Amino acid sequence: AQATLAQSRWFAEFPCVEPPYFLRSMATVFPADQAIIVGGGLAGVSAANTVLENNGKIVLVDKSSFCGGNSTKATSGINGAATKTQKVKGIDDSVELFTNDTLKGGAKKPEVVKVLCGNSGADVDWLVDKFNLDLS
Repeated sequence: AQATLAQSRWFAEFPCVEPPYFLRSMATVFPADQAIIVGGGLAGVSAANTVLENNGKIVLVDKSSFCGGNSTKATSGINGAATKTQKVKGIDDSVELFTNDTLKGGAKKPEVVKVLCGNSGADVDWLVDKFNLDLS
């Protein structure tokens, strides 16, 4: 119940932002045989993938005739700190730098920024590994 409350708070506060990993993994904590997923953007497709990986069935609905959501507009990439790709390319980055930059950019809730930035590297690595994406 606590995770469900956290998930509800996340979506109420940030309806257009992909939830952090601990919320995306709800299907592994509270298994379900079926799920209806609303939205075919990065968060929706990630959720659908997680349910399918756990032998569930999904129905994914989107208001558009194609999936992608706002993620298709992210032409500058997906932000993440200390990713595997950055390490391979010798890019010196850290969660601390990313957190500071995000706070300087005007973020109003430092506790949320710490979670987003702290999980960002692992989340980007998950996307790259799971979906064979080239985000370099």
